[in-house]
Amino acid sequence: MHDRSLWRTTLYHAAGCLLLLASRHIGAASSEVAEPGNTRLSAEAAARFASLALKCLHQEYPNHISHVLDDASDARAPHELTPAFYGCFDWHSDVHGHWLLARLVHLDPQASFADAARAALARSLTPGNIAGEVAYLQRPDRASFERPYGLAWLLELTAELHSWDDPQARAWSEALRPLESEAASRLESWLPKLHYPIRIGEHDQTAFSFGLIWDWAGVAHDAHMRTLLADAAQRFYRSDRNCPLSYEPSGEDFLSPCLAEADFMRRVLDTQQFARWLSSFLPGIPRDPAAHWLDPGVVTDRSDPKLAHIDGLNLSRAWMLEGIAQALGPNDPRSATLRATARRHRAAALPAVTGEHYEGGHWLGTFAVYLVSEAGLR
Repeated sequence: MHDRSLWRTTLYHAAGCLLLLASRHIGAASSEVAEPGNTRLSAEAAARFASLALKCLHQEYPNHISHVLDDASDARAPHELTPAFYGCFDWHSDVHGHWLLARLVHLDPQASFADAARAALARSLTPGNIAGEVAYLQRPDRASFERPYGLAWLLELTAELHSWDDPQARAWSEALRPLESEAASRLESWLPKLHYPIRIGEHDQTAFSFGLIWDWAGVAHDAHMRTLLADAAQRFYRSDRNCPLSYEPSGEDFLSPCLAEADFMRRVLDTQQFARWLSSFLPGIPRDPAAHWLDPGVVTDRSDPKLAHIDGLNLSRAWMLEGIAQALGPNDPRSATLRATARRHRAAALPAVTGEHYEGGHWLGTFAVYLVSEAGLR
């Protein structure tokens, strides 16, 4: 067993290094990836994105932890604190790095990196590691740990595994079940107490996380969670009008407050309700796709961890615009504008997902895969 574990560890580290080197020679043009409506990724693009997760999934340092110390015994290494998700600079990025690999191998089980990805997932998603994660989360002083962003990505990971008909995926899903239950329970107890939405463009934003959680609840058949989210949509967003999209982005956003809200509401409302709501919420969407509307964000320094957020903003805007257009349908005159704007954001962002700078490389691959695999449109 020790030899096999060593072989797997060597395999995924070697594959990650080779794929990362290869990615530097692969053109990052948008032709590498699927256009909206076609979920097929090119092998080169999938390998490029997988390499980013394989490189960092178990890279413990550098590490940014959000951790309360009650005494000296709490000063411990990341892999001791959270034994499954300690890499990729922070907990939430490591969680969604696992999702990235699961998503890509789910879509293409014969991918060149599939064995390395499976070995990396198997190393993390053991019952013992997940028990350590649950124990960490259940400490009384961690009530708000990774809420809502990290917990939402944890549920997105479990949703991917639930929907994947594969023996290993079923085993990983079973191992994750206690952590999945703990995350869902925390969110279900929090939602009724949350009196105001969180409208910022970073991790604490509620609208984006609500969308991920809504999708998980559908896969997990959690009707109670759907009810709580529908109530939140009514309380927080149903009466919103004239969202100030011209004020976006803020300098460190990776999520659009306006578009993320619309992307969540298109999940909750039926087609006619959503079309009417959107007319009041974003009344300035042009009917002419040639009209100049919503430029991609400008990234000035990709080595700066906060300024690099704007690459993520362009990626997330693209999938949100595509989701909104899909919900409106092809006959709505706004759909063509939304899709054209999404294409411009894709073209601006996808070439930047290279891993040249760890500041973006540890997380942007997930955003790219979420976009090009149309994960939010399932």
